[in-house]
Amino acid sequence: MTNYVLVGDVGGTNARLALCDVDTGEISHIHTYSGDDYDTLERVIRHYLTGQNVAVKEACIAIACPITDDWVEMTNHSWAFSINAMKASLALEQLEIINDFTAVSMAIPMLTEKDVIQFGGGQAIAGKPIAIYGAGTGLGVSHLIQAEKRWISLPGEGGHVDFAPNSEEEDNILSVLRAELGHVSAERVLSGPGLVNLYRAIVKADGRLPENLLPKQVTEQALADSCIDSRRALSLFCVLMGRFGGNLALNLGTFGGVYIAGGIVPRFLDFFRASGFRAAFEDKGRFKDYLLDIPVYLIRHEQPGLLGAGAHMRQLMGHQL
Repeated sequence: MTNYVLVGDVGGTNARLALCDVDTGEISHIHTYSGDDYDTLERVIRHYLTGQNVAVKEACIAIACPITDDWVEMTNHSWAFSINAMKASLALEQLEIINDFTAVSMAIPMLTEKDVIQFGGGQAIAGKPIAIYGAGTGLGVSHLIQAEKRWISLPGEGGHVDFAPNSEEEDNILSVLRAELGHVSAERVLSGPGLVNLYRAIVKADGRLPENLLPKQVTEQALADSCIDSRRALSLFCVLMGRFGGNLALNLGTFGGVYIAGGIVPRFLDFFRASGFRAAFEDKGRFKDYLLDIPVYLIRHEQPGLLGAGAHMRQLMGHQL
């Protein structure tokens, strides 16, 4: 009989739940739920489990917020809960709640060549640190290191570091956004809402009134080349993604590679490939040569959060990844 654990990937928009085969790590029975349709995460989990004809005693849920103690409050959603109370209510023997990018980082050892696209650099060096970041509803960041035969994720809230402009155009954008928001984090420009912020700031910096656009509309207009402001915003988004990734590589010497996750970049892959992303990644003055050989990979796997949540739980249960 197959032994399963429940895994989840909960973001600011959707909650994805699935079963993970403890022996193989295979993910199956994936269901996606809108966070707006349920008042608590526990209700989503209960609804999912009633449709699965298996007994589950362990679960690992990756969630888009800091995990520091028993009480969990999502950053971009209203859900909040006690880990211990949910564990007891669901009658689980083990419940792991981890940051969503902890899960994405733990998926890295499970990925194959067909699960990634490389953007520049050379070969990843085995055993060296790895950086992971990705833009979606927010900006997630994590690092991954290997100690003996175990993988250790280093979670953090790197998406909320200061946005650091590096050109006159970016200075103007920071001025506009600072007047609106006060503190301007990297997430304020590198996320779905951040893409809209870039568009709006570009237009306002030129002394004009921006349209009220959604992230999807900014992207569509940029790709259709029907709006120069949207195209400028998407181009700058790619450059800022490169610069931010280069910062992560410098922070921890990530010669094991830098991985991009999140749902935004795959929507404009050809545009991203032709953009200034890689040049911005390497644009670190005296340390350009340090970054030249560090590879950047875009994760193509459809469910890295679920895959990583399963890997995290399997490693805790004694399996080698």
